[in-house]
Parts: sequence; structure tokens; C-alpha cells
Amino acid sequence: MTPPTAHPQSWSFRRLTRDDFPLLETWLADDDVRRWWQHDPSPEAVAADFGDSADGKEPGEDLLASLDGRPVGLVQRSRVHAYPEDVEIFERIAGPVHEHAVELDYLVGAPGDRGRGLGSAMLDAVVQDTFRDPQVPYVLVSVVAANRRSWRALERIGFRIVASGDAEPDNPADDPLHHVLRRDR
Repeated sequence: MTPPTAHPQSWSFRRLTRDDFPLLETWLADDDVRRWWQHDPSPEAVAADFGDSADGKEPGEDLLASLDGRPVGLVQRSRVHAYPEDVEIFERIAGPVHEHAVELDYLVGAPGDRGRGLGSAMLDAVVQDTFRDPQVPYVLVSVVAANRRSWRALERIGFRIVASGDAEPDNPADDPLHHVLRRDR
């Protein structure tokens, strides 16, 4: 008997649209996502928080990540320097940030997709996509230290903790300690 042939996963990323908001509302209402994201999942709040990005009015991208055509998660991607408050946090914790460095934030939406390595695979695919821009020297992610599952997923795909320090956590219940992780080109 021959073993089954493994097929490579096919990831795609596209800008979130307003038509995706009901799906995003469902994901943001999930207890595991809410634990770390602290976003109001109501239609009004999602439209307020994600509408400008969906309409192309933000310098960053909110990307719907799909695996073999099925939506799996959300990835926020932007140049760090597009958001001065992010530059301040990264530089206070980890030192100077290159003008073309990119930052990510992310979530895996459906509970059945978590804990199966899809988060790491999604992040690896979006980093590879990001590095198609030859100006990007590295990708940064700031993760609250209490979210061990998140920063371990990043380490599995080549990110390394380059510094740790205090930053305002999304969830006020968390300690302010954050890890800054970096993956070089």
C-alpha cells in the first residue's frame, strides 16, 4: 500500500471587505479570541474598527487569510513607521526600527482550527508574501508574554525573541510584559 500523497497547503491573503464583517464578528466573539484581542464583536464596533482598512483608507492591511479557499484567520500587516505609536513601543523595547520593517498581528478564527499548527503555517505564508517586497528587511511582532501559544507559534517558523519590556496589554487583566519577536529576510 502506498502512503497518501501530501499536498502542499495553498494560502491566500486578500484585503478584508465589509462583506467579511459578519465572519469577523463571529471570530471576535469567540472566547479564546476575545481573551487576547479585546474587540467588541458588535456589527457597529467591527465597522468602526475595520471599516477604514476595508475601504483602503488606512496605511495598514487587514487581510483575510484562507487555506485552500477556506477563511481561517485575520492578519494585520503594516509598515511599522506608518503608525508612530507602534514605532515608539518597538523602539522603547527593542531599539531602532528600520524604515521598511513590517509588523504583524493575527488571529486564527474558528476554534476547530486552533492548536493544529494552522497559525504557524498562516504566519509563515504571510511572512513569505511580505518578503516579496525587496525593501522589507525583517518582520516584527509584539506579543504579550502571557500569550505563550502565540509567541511559540512564531518561534516555530523562525522568529526569535529579540527583547522584552512593558507595553499596554490589550487585556487589562494581563501583565504589561511583552516579547518583541523578529524574523529576518
